[in-house]
Amino acid sequence: MRTMTRRAMRGVGLLCAAALSLTACGSSDESASDKAVTGGELRAALKKGGSITVWAWEPTLKQVVSDFEKEYPKVKVKLVNAGTGNDQYTALQNAVQAGSGVPDVAQIEYYALGQFALGKSLEDLSRYGAKDFKNDYSPGPWNSVALDDAVYALPMDSGPMALFYNKKVLDKHGIATPTTWDEYLEAARALHAADPKAYIANDTGDAGFTTSMIWQAGGTPFKTRDTDVTVDLTKDKGVVAFTKVWQQLLDEKLLAPITNWSDEWYKGLADGTIATLATGAWMPANFVTGVESAAGDWRAAPLPQWEKGGEVSSENGGSSLAVMKDGKNKDLAYAFNEYANHSDGVQARIKGGAFPATTADLSSRTFLDTSFPYFGGQKANEIFARSASQVPDTWSYLPYQVYANSIFNDSVGKAYVSSTTLAEGLEEWQKAAVTYGTDQGFSVNK
Repeated sequence: MRTMTRRAMRGVGLLCAAALSLTACGSSDESASDKAVTGGELRAALKKGGSITVWAWEPTLKQVVSDFEKEYPKVKVKLVNAGTGNDQYTALQNAVQAGSGVPDVAQIEYYALGQFALGKSLEDLSRYGAKDFKNDYSPGPWNSVALDDAVYALPMDSGPMALFYNKKVLDKHGIATPTTWDEYLEAARALHAADPKAYIANDTGDAGFTTSMIWQAGGTPFKTRDTDVTVDLTKDKGVVAFTKVWQQLLDEKLLAPITNWSDEWYKGLADGTIATLATGAWMPANFVTGVESAAGDWRAAPLPQWEKGGEVSSENGGSSLAVMKDGKNKDLAYAFNEYANHSDGVQARIKGGAFPATTADLSSRTFLDTSFPYFGGQKANEIFARSASQVPDTWSYLPYQVYANSIFNDSVGKAYVSSTTLAEGLEEWQKAAVTYGTDQGFSVNK
């Protein structure tokens, strides 16, 4: 996940101060929003036609729009790239606050969804029967869109985590693929001792990675019910487990001080000086396009476990499509959303390289038997699909996670560049999150 500038944060982090004082940022037409919509009514809306606007940056949606318009020729879909992630959220929130220019459908990453839901900017899709889809999606994505007995979006994709590792490098030094994080720590020591220029991984501090690791360790540091919020980044068991191992990696300088997506990062993945990468199952396409010279060297493995013999994973990344409450054509907007994420559009997106959140596709033999030439012919989807089924469904983000992530490097980030420990940084992050939430009208840690 990306961090955002303070300028961008002002537009999104506040997320309409009025909304956080429990008044709606979006439409006030509650009666219309509560009315159930039948499949027959949706078919009638599609037959009648009309136009909708979709704000999204995900490239596979271009094909989905083309297919959707071909099947429903009276419906016109305007696909707009209003920016990636935080840039779009700023534009989206500005439109909501202005009361004009709001799209019918918007792509929103899972970690940011709660903010827009609390701001009452999103349509509850329960009235379209979306609650019936619970078992059709893997637990991580579904748990991110189903909040407080409502369904605020449909999952587009998922990011079940895996450990990508450079087999050539580990084999050269006689290091086995680690199956636990304790083994990972030992592998880091062995690798760096054998080659001081090589590191087990890179890390300069990333909120999304940190929360994913805490999630896998069974942590639940963020809890929200309406406007009651609990933040525990000191005693939570997942936080303690992560901090124990990662602090040793930092103290012993076993992590390359290189930021993800930088030129130096791609170089390290290519030349073997960065030997592993724990991230989401969407990563393979980035290896193919960005680390082409190392084709055949890399493999995928299950995420190392916090407890030996465990089978627990986590999610990292992923987006949903939400229907905006102030959109002009909600029925058509929902029909497109369901087509893209629960119907024919899913296959088009998988063919385009998206990693599915739908359980039917995750268990499909065609999907599971897919061979990855980059990974030496490995059927990596078998690992990714199993990971998706092992994600705890107890995780939740803060209702102002976008803001919290934006200040991560001001607190936890200090542990990567100074004598501040991770525990101290996490405690500082907690204090800042509590203060901000309280200032915005939440009851935090009360």
